[in-house]
Amino acid sequence: MADDGPTALALAENNSVDVAVLDIRLAGMSGIEVLERLRNVDPSIDVVIMTAFESIDTMRQALRLGARDYIAKPFDVFAMRAAVAGGMPRHTLKSKIQTVEEKLQQLFVELQAQKLEGQISQTRTEIYGSIIHDINGPLTAVASFVQLINERIGHLTRLEREDLESTNDFLKTITRHVANCVEISGRYLSFLRRQNEEATGVDVNQILADLDHLIRAHPSRHNNQFTIKSLPQNVSVRVNGTDLIQILLNLAVNAFQCSANPHSVQIQAFFMPQVLDLRTFKDGPQDRLLNLENLKNTGPMLAVAVCDNGPGIPPELLPKIFEPYFTTKSECQGTGLGLSIVQRLIKEAKGALYVHTQRGEGTAFTVYLPAFPLPPEGSRKERSYDS
Repeated sequence: MADDGPTALALAENNSVDVAVLDIRLAGMSGIEVLERLRNVDPSIDVVIMTAFESIDTMRQALRLGARDYIAKPFDVFAMRAAVAGGMPRHTLKSKIQTVEEKLQQLFVELQAQKLEGQISQTRTEIYGSIIHDINGPLTAVASFVQLINERIGHLTRLEREDLESTNDFLKTITRHVANCVEISGRYLSFLRRQNEEATGVDVNQILADLDHLIRAHPSRHNNQFTIKSLPQNVSVRVNGTDLIQILLNLAVNAFQCSANPHSVQIQAFFMPQVLDLRTFKDGPQDRLLNLENLKNTGPMLAVAVCDNGPGIPPELLPKIFEPYFTTKSECQGTGLGLSIVQRLIKEAKGALYVHTQRGEGTAFTVYLPAFPLPPEGSRKERSYDS
């Protein structure tokens, strides 16, 4: 492609180059000089040095300037192909990470534009607060996975197969959470424009799997045991998938934050073929049933319980926990919107929420939603994580 150093630099300036193969001896300037100047043109270019005049000093100089590989002549075509191919995955990963960062930046710009739009009424102010609260979970997961990627490959000069596979998995998860952010933003925009969309059925076990990814990366889980149990026979519920994730994520984060001491949190789903027997529910110092008036109690039903073995909720606070902006957490932990959002989303889904708490033993929030069966997908799957 180039007979001398200046021509090589001109090609790099005018074209997108992933990997450059340089000879040590070039007309006009040495391969080491070209390597050094390439760093000013595009630091992301991977460089393979080849030479018939191998020396320790030259090798050390090439590696210090960021050469990816160093090949001595004579070599066969397979060695050169392997050296060039080794530089491609890192370049591809950098491109993917840059794309994800651009999408996140675009999302933040869009959210900022929404917040600055015109005169905002009190209702709209609460909606914007809800947006920030709802979107915090996926963005926390995105930030955690980006940090994992940087810790794993940030200082590597070459990628092993294991690094490549794990980073690709992280990027897929990040992309899914960015999509969740976009969906949450779109849902609130539809609400503001009064464009209500009818929810379609969602796969409950898939939602629980996505929730698992979110909670696994959430900082609130760090010293607590977490278990999630899916359904032995999968079902579907007629609710927005992102809404169901937000309901369960908010309840799980509250469970993690109920105590500073290490404790356990469990999420378990149950299929109920019959309608709810409302006579078994009661309101009292330890119990609350919400949204009974809007419940579509036609059966079958899905029940998802989020339980912890924390300190429990004091009887005087239980009636207040679903009020907007009510919180007992520190300012850096909570806004007081989580349970208010949970109640609103369950109401929109024609479901109900039952709370049972016992001082010194823990609390259980159980979400009830109308459901219908799906074909069997195998036996129960259980995941358990200890930080």
